[in-house]
Formats: sequence, C-alpha cells, structure tokens
Amino acid sequence: MTTVDGRPAQYGVSLRGLRELMEHHGREAVERIKEDYGGVQELCKRLYTSPTDGLSGSAADLEHRKQTFGANVIPPKAPKTFLRLVWEALQDITLIILEAAAIISLILSIFKPSESIDENVGVQQGEEGESEAGWIEGAAILVSVLIVVLVTAFNDYTKERQFRGLQSRIEQEHKFSVIRGGEVNQIPVSEIVVGDICQVKYGDLLPADGILIQSNDVKVDESSLTGESDHVKKGENINPMLFSGTHVMEGSGKMLVTAVGINSQAGIIFTLLGAARTEDEAQKKKRKKEAKKMRKKKKGESACHNNANSCKELSPLTDPVSVSDEETAVSGNSHLMNATTANTHKIEPDALEVPKKHDDDSPRKEKSVLQAKLTKLAIQIGYAGSAIAIFTTVILMVRFVIKKFLMENAVWSAFHTLYFVKFFIIGVTVLVVAVPEGLPLAVTLSLAYSVKKMMKDNNLVRHLDACETMGNATAICSDKTGTLTTNRMTVVQSYICGVHHKTTPKYENLPHLVAELITTGVSLNSAYTSRVMAPDNPGDLPKQVGNKTECSLLGFILDIGKDYQTVRDDIPEEKLYKVYTFNSVRKSMSTVIPLPGGGFRVFTKGASEMVLKKCSYIFGAEGKLLRFPVEEQEKLVKNVIEQMASDGLRTICLAYKDYIANPVHPNQIQCDNEPDWDDEDKIVSQLTCMCVVGIEDPVRPEVPEAIRKCQKAGITVRMVTGDNVNTARSIAMKCGIIKPGEDFLVMEGKEFNKKIRDNDGEVEQQLIDKIWPRLRVLARSSPTDKYNLVKGIIDSKLNTNREVVAVTGDGTNDGPALKKADVGFAMGIAGTDVAKEASDIILTDDNFSSIIKAVMWGRNVYDSIAKFLQFQLTVNIVAVIVAFVGACAVEDSPLKAVQMLWVNLIMDTLASLALATELPTAELLLRKPYGRMKPLISRTMMKNILGHAVYQLTVIFLLLFLGHWLFDIDSGMYASLHAPPSQHFTIIFNTFVMMTLFNEMNARKIHGERNIFEGLFTNPIFYSILLITAGAQIIIVQLGGYAFSTAALTLDQWFWCIFFGCGVLVWGQLITCIPTKRIPKTFTWGSGPPPEELVAPTSLAEDGSSGSISQDVKRTGQILWIRGLTRLQTQIRVVNAFRSGVDPRNNPAQTAFLKRASAAGLVSAAAVATSSSTSKGLSSEYVSSPTDTSGYRKDNTVIHEESTDDSKAIETSNQGVETAV
Repeated sequence: MTTVDGRPAQYGVSLRGLRELMEHHGREAVERIKEDYGGVQELCKRLYTSPTDGLSGSAADLEHRKQTFGANVIPPKAPKTFLRLVWEALQDITLIILEAAAIISLILSIFKPSESIDENVGVQQGEEGESEAGWIEGAAILVSVLIVVLVTAFNDYTKERQFRGLQSRIEQEHKFSVIRGGEVNQIPVSEIVVGDICQVKYGDLLPADGILIQSNDVKVDESSLTGESDHVKKGENINPMLFSGTHVMEGSGKMLVTAVGINSQAGIIFTLLGAARTEDEAQKKKRKKEAKKMRKKKKGESACHNNANSCKELSPLTDPVSVSDEETAVSGNSHLMNATTANTHKIEPDALEVPKKHDDDSPRKEKSVLQAKLTKLAIQIGYAGSAIAIFTTVILMVRFVIKKFLMENAVWSAFHTLYFVKFFIIGVTVLVVAVPEGLPLAVTLSLAYSVKKMMKDNNLVRHLDACETMGNATAICSDKTGTLTTNRMTVVQSYICGVHHKTTPKYENLPHLVAELITTGVSLNSAYTSRVMAPDNPGDLPKQVGNKTECSLLGFILDIGKDYQTVRDDIPEEKLYKVYTFNSVRKSMSTVIPLPGGGFRVFTKGASEMVLKKCSYIFGAEGKLLRFPVEEQEKLVKNVIEQMASDGLRTICLAYKDYIANPVHPNQIQCDNEPDWDDEDKIVSQLTCMCVVGIEDPVRPEVPEAIRKCQKAGITVRMVTGDNVNTARSIAMKCGIIKPGEDFLVMEGKEFNKKIRDNDGEVEQQLIDKIWPRLRVLARSSPTDKYNLVKGIIDSKLNTNREVVAVTGDGTNDGPALKKADVGFAMGIAGTDVAKEASDIILTDDNFSSIIKAVMWGRNVYDSIAKFLQFQLTVNIVAVIVAFVGACAVEDSPLKAVQMLWVNLIMDTLASLALATELPTAELLLRKPYGRMKPLISRTMMKNILGHAVYQLTVIFLLLFLGHWLFDIDSGMYASLHAPPSQHFTIIFNTFVMMTLFNEMNARKIHGERNIFEGLFTNPIFYSILLITAGAQIIIVQLGGYAFSTAALTLDQWFWCIFFGCGVLVWGQLITCIPTKRIPKTFTWGSGPPPEELVAPTSLAEDGSSGSISQDVKRTGQILWIRGLTRLQTQIRVVNAFRSGVDPRNNPAQTAFLKRASAAGLVSAAAVATSSSTSKGLSSEYVSSPTDTSGYRKDNTVIHEESTDDSKAIETSNQGVETAV
C-alpha cells in the first residue's frame, strides 16, 4: 500500500464527498456528519488529522493534501501580455488619425501622379529631387508613433508587474492561526490545506470552509454569502458549518478545514462567475453575428417586398429594441438566458426584460482630492488643446488655398493633397502635444514608486489614492493602545485583599484561597491563544503572543510564582463550559467552568469601573469575605482606581461567582438546575471582586516627537480610546496631544454622545461642530462614538478648505469609522481581518510614527504631480503657441511633426519618470495641508509657468524671424514642401529642447525655492534621464536628417542653443523675485469641484462598460485627453484588484464583492448557470448555498424572486469579478 509520511495515501473521504457535505447546514449538517462519517472525530481520523494536535506539518503530507484536495488559492486572471498592451495603446483615436495621415503622406510621396510636377503646379526648379525624400517624413511619423506606443505599453507592463509585486506582499501579510504538531503557528492563508485545525476568533475572516469542532459562543456574519445581515449562531451541535469569506463576529473556537480554494463555497461562486462570463462573451459574439445576418436578411426581404410584394414578413428576433440595447440584455442576463435553454426551471418574465439605461443608477463613491482636481484640469486642457489644434489646421489650409489658388491662380493637382495632409498632421500633432497625455503616467509612476518605498516605512498601502489623500490630512483620530503606546503591557500595581501593592506580591504572601482563585481565573478566563513565552535571547523580555492585556495578566501569574499552563493542562479549552468573549459592548470577558462537586464557577475580567458595579462582595484583609456596597465601591474607585489611572495605568478588575446546589458562603448562588446561560446580565452579576490590577502600557519613545511634527505640519491629533478618562488624559499629556493650560476638551463617550444629539435623539451636525474643534481626547468611547466623530469632522463646513480625516483602528467594530475616514489605518499586528479589510493603509508595525511617514509620502506625491504639471504646461503653452503663430505668420510650423512627437516623449514619459521619483524631505512637514479646495496649480506655479513660457516664446520667435540673420544662414521660412532640412529651423528645435531640459530642473521647485540644485544628485533617476535625453538630442540633431527634419549644427551654433537653455535657470531666479503675494488669488488653476460633485463610478473599466462617465468616454470615441483621464482614474482604481490580493482566499475585499454579488442576485445566477457550465466540468450539485436563502431550496432547485436590480447590475458585478480575480 502506498504511504505518505507513514500513513496510507488513500483518505477515508473524497473531495466530492466533502463538497457535498458542505452543502448542508444547521442540524441537517450535524446529522449528515454523524450518518456518513460517524461524527467529527471520525471525520478527523479519515483525514488523518488530530483535533488537538492538528497535522504533523511535514512537507510530503502537505503537498499530498494539495494535490488531492487542492490548494487554498483561486488562480488569478492571467496578466495582459505585452502584445495586448501594445494593441490597447494603439486604440487611441488621436494616434490612429496621426498614423492614417502619415500613411496617406507616405503613399502620396511614393506614388505621386505624373502631373504633380507639372509646371502648372508651380514646382520650383530642383524641387523634384527634394521631393524624392518626401516619404521620409511620413515614415518617421509612423516610427515615432510606434515608439510612443511601445513606451506606453512597456510602462503599463512595468506598472502591472509592480502591482502584482504589491499583491504578493499583501498575500504574505495575511496569515491565520493553525495548529500543527501540537503548536499554534501563524501561516499564510495560501498554505492552509484540508485537514488543518484552525483557531478561529472574534474578528477573523475565514480563509476556507470547515466544520466547527469546538466553540465558545461563536457568531458569524454570513451576509457575504446570503445577504442576510443577522449574525448566525454556530456550535458543534446546532450549526457547525463555517464558510470562507465570512466574518467571525463573536466568540472563538477550532475549525476542521474541509474545502479550500476553488472547492470552497466562495471559490465555487467565483469559478462559476468566471465560466458564466466566458459564456456571456461567447453568447454576445454569437448574438452579434445573428443580428448582423438578420439585418442583411431583413434588408433583402424588404427590397423583395417593395419590388414584388411577394416576400413574407419576418418576425423580429426580439422586441423592437436597438442593437446596443439587445447586446446589453445579452451581456447582462446571459446567465438566465443560458439557463432557459438548458434547464426546465421556470424564470419570471421580468428577469429577461431589457433594462433601461440610467446613468445615474450606478453606485458611486467619493473621488480622492487629487483625482477630482486632475479630472477637472485634464478636461479643461483637453478642450483648449482641441480648439487650438483645429484652429491651427484651419488657418494653415485657408492661407494655402488663398495664396495658391486665388493669388497665384494655380490649378488643382493631386500633388496639392500632400500640403493638406501635412497641415492635418501638424494639427493632430499640436493636439498630441497640447493634451496632458503624460498625466496618468506621472500619477501612476508617482503612486507606484511611493507605495514601494512606503513598504519600507511600515505602510502597506491597499488603496493607491489613499497615499496622496494622506498628504492632505488635517486631522488624525488615533487609537491609544499599541499605536501611541508600545502594546507591551505589564502589571505594575495591584489591589488585593485591601492592600495596594506598588510592586508584584509573591504567591505565598497572599491569602491562599484568593491567590488560587486569581491564578485559576486568569489562566482560564483568557484566550488560550494568549501566551507568554521565553525570550529568543537570554536577557531579553519574555515574548507576548496573542492579546497583550491577557499576556500582562498571565505574566502577573508567572511573576507571583505560579504557572498558568499547569492550570490550562488540567482544564483544556474544550472543557470550558461556556465563554462570553470580550467585545466593545460588554467590555469584559467571562468563562464558566464546571465544579468538581457539582455546580459552576463564573470567572469575569474587564474594565474596572464596569465590573465593580456588578460586584456584591470583595475579599478584605487576610482574605476575609466582605459585602461590597456602592459606598465602598466609590471609595475604591476614588482611592485606588483613579490613582492608578492618573499614573497612566489601565485598570482591570478580576471577579468570580459560584453556582452550587447547597451554598455555604454568602457569595455563593443557590442553583438546583442549570442556569439560563443566555441571560448574560443575570449570570454576570452578584460577583465577588478578587482584585484590581494596574497595567502599564508605556508611550512609545518616538511618539511625542511624531505628534510635534504633526502639529507643526498643521495636523490635529486626537486620541480616541476605550480606556477611562483619567488614563486617557495621562497618556495624552505624555504624548503631547494636550498640554497644561490649553483650552482643549477631554470627554467621555457617553457625554459626547449625549451632547451631539437633539431632543429626538438624532445626531446634529451643528452640535458636533460645537465640540470637535476643541476635542482632543475621547475616552471610554464606543465604535459608534468614533464613527460619529469622524463623520462629523468630515461633514463639517466650519473650515472653508474642509477637513481631511485619517483614522486608526484595530477592532472589528472600527470598520465603519475606517471606511468613513478619508484614510483608514489598520494595525497589522493587533488588527483584525475585518479592520484590515475596511482600511486603506495597514501599519505593519502598529506605530504612530509610521503615519508621519505616510503624511510625508502623501505630500510628496501631491508635489510630484504638481512639479510635472508645472513642467508640462510650460512645454504645452510654448509648443502650441509656436505652432499656431507659425501657421499664421509663415504658413508652417517651425517645429515639425516628428520633432513635436519627440518633445512629447520627453515631457510625457521621461519627465514623468524623472519628476515622479523625487524623495520626500523633512521640509514637507513644515507647511500646512492643502485641503480639499486648494487649487492644484498655485499662484507661485502659475507665475513660473507663464514666466518661463514668456522667456521661451521670446527666444523662439527671435530665432524664427531673425535667426537666419543672426547666424548668417539660409532662412527656413516659406520653404517648399520637400525642401531639405534647414539649420535655421534646426536651431529653433534644438534651442526649444535645451530650454525644456533646463526648465526640468526649475520644475523641481514649486514653492518659490531659490536653490534648484538642492537634492538633485540624490535622485539618480532624474539626472540619468537628463543625460540620456541630452545625448539623444545630440544624435537627433546631428544625424536625424530628413527623418527628424534636422540639419547638423556647428559647434558655435550648439553653444548658442545651450546658452539660451541655460538662460532658463537665470530667468527662473528673476521670476522668483516677483512677490507672489501681489499676484491676485484668482490667478490659479485646477481647484477641486464642490464637495457634492466629488463622486465617481465605483468601477471604471477602460472599455467604458461600467458607470456613466466611462460610458460617456466610450461615446466620445476615446479621444486622447479623455482616454488619458480614464486611464488615470482606472490606474488609481487598479488598486481595487490589489486591495488585499488577487486571490479571494487572501483577499479581505472579497467580502465586499460577495455582498454585491449576493445583492445583485449573482449567487442565484451562478446556480442557474451551472447547467450550461456542466460541460466544463462544473456540476450543479456543488452550487447550493450554505444557508437557506430565497435563492435556494435544499434540493438545489432555484427559486427566482423579484429583484430591483437589473441586468446592468449583474454585468457590472461580473466585471468586478474579473477585476478582483
């Protein structure tokens, strides 16, 4: 018999059997497990795993399980090939027009008609020989376009590789607790296999399907699969099935993994949706062909009917709708259509109705601040560029017609066509140069570069736009524990039996009964995943694993001289009778254990003031049991708890309670029958206080300085914590959030919640506005308080520039506040999966000082885009005006088409790469945030743009009209069509490029700094690109010839070109002398639209298939500047595919998708589509939902109910699947 790792290779259960098992739920699942496998323990034996020790963890065993049951990954969508990216780059309408014009020019140059050199055409002597080289310009334009396309494709290819690298990093960050070889290990979720024993706890996002084998009050949010918002209670004997992509909202337990990857419930849905999408595309193509044939047939029969009236009428294929509407119906509802042809299930007629298009119906979310400004700016520049390009072409054509045919009375010849083609090429080239085609690339490069660098600064960016948004942050609402503090907790004070200990007492010095109760209570009433381990190196502090508060209590037990593990070994986790896990509402945790002689003992720990209120007794001196009335409670709070809190300590109260049949002591509760464990308030009452401990969580040493930097940078830091107000105030003072004598508010959550609500209990913005400007500490706050504060600050209009708010969070209930915030930071170490899913950036070290790094990088991104704009707009203005004036004055553009394409390449690709890779400096934190409404192009930048444009235009026009006289060379003006390149126009071109290159150094400074060389040599990318560009320019000028319309220059002429280029640096210093304050405030450009207009489609695919804006783009024909805008928005949203992974098992964002899929009816659609997908190996029996929903019956038949979502919603969600997977 074949063996693997010493056991039989054949498992006692098949993959098919496990998938069928996971289709059941509730008590039916419990019965099926018992009937088919003899219970969970027997199922574990069949999978050769141990419920307590898990798998052995050997490489051979794990690999065999992956081969048999599959790996816990869903294969990502294959990346676009380089050729595909080249093809997409070629789809640009503007480039297509340029290519067509170049081809026409090429053909006419090669195959010119014989009469084209007729005397009537006015061809000058010698022009025939010159015209033989006319084909070179057309060929050069084609080559230039090809280079632009290849560079664009290469950049997109590089960008995609970078994002996949980011995806790989995120996958590695997402880990899960698995028991292997009796040890609890954190492993990447992609390494989880069938047979693993996973520890699940509050806040986890389940990475695979499984069966609960041990649980403590587990409740799961299955809305991602079922759409039902109510939490589902789970237990070994009531509903043990757990499903991937669902959230554990309460409790803890152990799960036997039974399905992973594409075999899990979420994986099946993703697979089916992918198959259905493929089916959609095939059906769409087929339908198009049928519609085309039908139109031809109809046309023929219509002609036949008109001529002979003998043709029968054709019945329409569908109701009379347009072809586009018909295609929409096919793409949106082909799940149902395919099912109709393949199944006998009855489908409601409404399901097949052709939906009406409502652009406003698409779901929308807020744009980022920078994105909104760039959108507006790109559209304005695009309109201006298009108008000038058309105007230039018209003027050139009109002047040529007037001069040639009215003044010279020439006769039309085919040769004249070349002139019109040339004018058309000039116009299109002006458009290419004028529009901000390089803007999306600059944004993407800057963000991608920053994201890569931010990883080293412990910022794992999940949403790219959050990177730049953080640069505009005006407020940070931060947690305390672990963010401002070290999260290295230690019990430093305790109150036991009436004595306030400032040092840790020893076990033998405490009353035996009390010491034993404390030891047992702490050991059992803590998550068994929380442990204190020996340090790796002698002399280091012990390692704390798990919940840090619990680790401090376990450390306290070790310090008094007892071993908590001995207690846990005597009472393992599965013997705990009942557990009330900690959550933000309870603010406590309770564990019930059976007593040896009968009855139960309840251990409780939690926030001291909360637990003390539930205590009726307390141990006094020498362990004597005393009554604990309210008066004594208040004394204890005032004399002990407040004193500890004023020292910055967190206070925890430990208490217990006994239920026995025959009470002996007054604090024991008489109980003949088992208590009602669901009545938690009654269970956790009449407690006996064992002790109160003070836990120190020191402020991180770097935090006070980081907060000072925030305050200098114009960012207000607020602490939002669950600790009591005295502890919070003390920590805030140590951090520097509040200072003595300042008039700031320190408030508790209850008081805050009361003050922000009106008489009807509704939250009022006006009431929040009275509090938040002065509020610095919110203590004892609930997640709702945190959300209301964040929302109130964001919605407030007290500040004209509006607040941009960042929030930190680590708990499951922090999700709403993290999502509402402009930037949400989740803790990478202490944060739950739910918090990470809701966040934009994950702090991998949980350190507040890392947020400062994020602010610096965010401001650097914003500045990098501004630098690029300052540089590009200067080139735009100069190039467009030169082409326009040249058309008006000399009937030609001094800058030829190929030359302008080279300039376009300089300012698009190379400049964006150079200016987008500047490193942040400390000076970035010395200025105030920009805010939402501040213009993208400031007065200083506008001064630089127009100032340098004036200088460059003056020099170029001087050379244009006087250059031939100054250099004593032949004039290039009024040259014939195919005249050889002139030194005159070559000097103009070379001088323009030199001025552009030197101005690139000026563009590095956007705030009026004088030293433009500062930091120049710390950026090798920048000066390397400058040198490469200069070298390429020398080759083009000296060797370009007809291809680039250049004639070789002499050394003297080169020196003059470089002299004019260097003049840009001197001129820049003169511009800096102009006082910015005297420039009108209206002298700006690119301010953001009103806040109510800051919306964008949730999905912006480049094909324009989703969302109103992208549909407008498609209708516009994807003209260059519109397509560039779409690329910008799409590239920023590429992050959605990489938010937390391509693989949904590694992707917390899959939950959001599955919610949308469920809401749109996709789960049901996928079920119906299985019949048409069966030929692809997908059996319909694997599709049933894990829980009862309106879309399923237990026999797998599908019930369709009315839905408000139309087929467009399904189509949109399908595209979301493609993006996410």
